[in-house]
Amino acid sequence: MTAPEPAATAPATEERRSWLPMVCLFLAQVLMSFNVAALPVSLGGMVEDFGVPPTVVSSTIVVYGLVVAALVMTGAKIGQRVGWVLVFRVVVVTFGVSALLMILSPTVGWAIAGQSLAGASAAIIVPALVALIAENYRGAQQATAIGALGSARAISGVSAFFLGGALGTLVGWRPVFGIVLLLAVAVLAFSFTLRSDGGNADVHIDVVAAVLIGVAVMLLTLGFNNLNTWGLFYATPDAPFDVGGVSPAPVLVLCGVVLGQTFFWWTRRRMAAGKVPLVDLSVLASPRERAAVYAMFIIVALEGALNFTVPLYIQIVQGRTPFDTALAMMPFNLTVFVTATLVVRFYRRYPPRTIGVFGFVLTTAALLWLSFVVTNNWETLPTILGLFVFGVGQGALVTLVFNVLVTAAPTSRAGDVGSIRGTTQNLASAVGTAIAGALLVTLLSFNVGRAVVEHVEIPPSLVAQVDLDAVNFVSNDELRGVLEDTDATPAQVEAAVEVNEETRLDTLRLGLLILAGVSATAILPASRLPAYTPDEIPDPETSGGPDPEPEPEPDRDDRSRV
Repeated sequence: MTAPEPAATAPATEERRSWLPMVCLFLAQVLMSFNVAALPVSLGGMVEDFGVPPTVVSSTIVVYGLVVAALVMTGAKIGQRVGWVLVFRVVVVTFGVSALLMILSPTVGWAIAGQSLAGASAAIIVPALVALIAENYRGAQQATAIGALGSARAISGVSAFFLGGALGTLVGWRPVFGIVLLLAVAVLAFSFTLRSDGGNADVHIDVVAAVLIGVAVMLLTLGFNNLNTWGLFYATPDAPFDVGGVSPAPVLVLCGVVLGQTFFWWTRRRMAAGKVPLVDLSVLASPRERAAVYAMFIIVALEGALNFTVPLYIQIVQGRTPFDTALAMMPFNLTVFVTATLVVRFYRRYPPRTIGVFGFVLTTAALLWLSFVVTNNWETLPTILGLFVFGVGQGALVTLVFNVLVTAAPTSRAGDVGSIRGTTQNLASAVGTAIAGALLVTLLSFNVGRAVVEHVEIPPSLVAQVDLDAVNFVSNDELRGVLEDTDATPAQVEAAVEVNEETRLDTLRLGLLILAGVSATAILPASRLPAYTPDEIPDPETSGGPDPEPEPEPDRDDRSRV
């Protein structure tokens, strides 16, 4: 295929458009991210208010992620059919209704219903953000707008932790969702600054593909999320059922993979027949765009793993408060916020391939560094430095790979890019969190068993009384409480607590080392990202979007526009 002629230079006088539409889209991303971040902060208050176990209340978090991931591709097609601005306003209103359900909910069932409605609304908002950015901005403004979405996620998490913690302590958990309601009202007001083409009634929704991908994502998410609870291979007593003694978690993952492959087969078959697919796979036709998706999955999974690992250790093992966790994660979250906003300044100087490889080198080095320097005190300078470096790499990568996908596709396919982004990010976050949990517990079981053998002052009779080698991540105070009901001597209690501290810290370090290895493997797909110069950036509207065939000289003829 002949490559399109490169544009001589970027237009000298690029049209500058008002940032008011971007304020709306920025707040819409904050709306979704704040809602997600507010749920963990509110768990304690909801448990006390509704009088149900934490596992029941945590269903609000699970159901939100499931609904978003399962419906986001269908949501993109609804937006293309109805019109992005109209459908955006409708789902913002429904998101506000979900906040009202949370505020007024008399039982946990109402709260779960509220988050189901929020997830269904977000399934349309996610692709709508991409499509509306593509329709309202071009060139450098578009890259800046994409960076703003990445920074919105980071700042929402920080603000939800602090505001949610303060309101939950002083007033209660319900006012936290009053902020969500106010954000929905603000987004609706600013939505009247948006411009978009009307919908296309000729767009049809492929119901078969919608069911295939929806069920596949739900099975994958449920399977990965329950690897710890139901068992990595053999079923635990907490598993709802078993398959010949095998845990349902890996079975669900396997079924999800099969249905996902069936979805791709069905979509390719439909496209070959000239029919409209649920998602246009041509946006992934080039190895460059596929590399961007792989890179996005890995960096979001690593972010989910770190966001699970650090709070787990600080709150559970060290027994510190959520506020302490927020302070410990502040270097990371603030760095992601700043980097996601500023990285666009490097796009005209360095190609995506260079930024991508450098970003994964940073995340790998940061995780490797943390695996050696992390201690029981998270306020040490080496630990802060490691979180800072990881934040730089993560913030740059999330914005970069998103920008590669959006700007390489025509505006008409922006909704497809948005749906792929939403599915990838939600699934990667669930996989990263679940794999981190399963990995840490597996490593912990080996480390505790070894430590118990090495500490001869802990007799086998004491191990049998407290089942020490089966203890999960618990704080020292909780362990002391368990040992009070045994005949352990003070010396044996202190020895057991020492085992708790040493093995948990060793497990954390080894887990970070393994995550560093995963990050290192991502350098290869990052090296497949576009390697263009600023003068080689055609408009995807005129060049026909992504090139389905790899070019013979990717270093010279890489024409993807970012």
